Amino acid sequence: MDVPELGYLMIDGKGAPGEPPHEEPTELQRSFAAVFPVVYTIKFRLKRDGLPMPILPLEALWFTDGAGFDVNAPKEEWNWRVLMAVSHDVTPQIFDEAVAEVRRKKGDSEALGKLRFERWCEGRCAQVMHIGPYAAEGPTIERLHAFIADQGLRMRGDHHEIYVGDPRTADPARLKTVLRQPVEQPG
Repeated sequence: MDVPELGYLMIDGKGAPGEPPHEEPTELQRSFAAVFPVVYTIKFRLKRDGLPMPILPLEALWFTDGAGFDVNAPKEEWNWRVLMAVSHDVTPQIFDEAVAEVRRKKGDSEALGKLRFERWCEGRCAQVMHIGPYAAEGPTIERLHAFIADQGLRMRGDHHEIYVGDPRTADPARLKTVLRQPVEQPG
């Protein structure tokens, strides 16, 4: 598939994702939480202007130092980028105003301070749906990588996950995660 240029809310970080709800929130979980008040503020701002905006799933890019993503690297060494796609109607000004409004209402946080708006084009990708706990994604990722190689393509960019299910409320065995990998022709 070809993923077009989209506007995203983004936060970068590093460290283990954590397994809710049994431990203190990790930096990743606090970053996910920081996105929601801003995206809802943007949604209601656009709605006032007659522009509908759906709330899309949370996403994350995963990578380790060096090339690609090594799922076997210690989780504390994983780098990530939290993403949430937003409407084409979102501008840097609308984003800045939404962040300022959230700060006024809820106060500032480290994650909110790292949040940014950026347009990004992922381009050609292969993807597959994984059903089950995040910790069991390994075989599905291996099948995705084998498919890419069988198609004569080469992986590029970062491992991308789109979280269709909510780990706070869903049965881990039924969680749905789209696993996406950007690809290119070799050479």
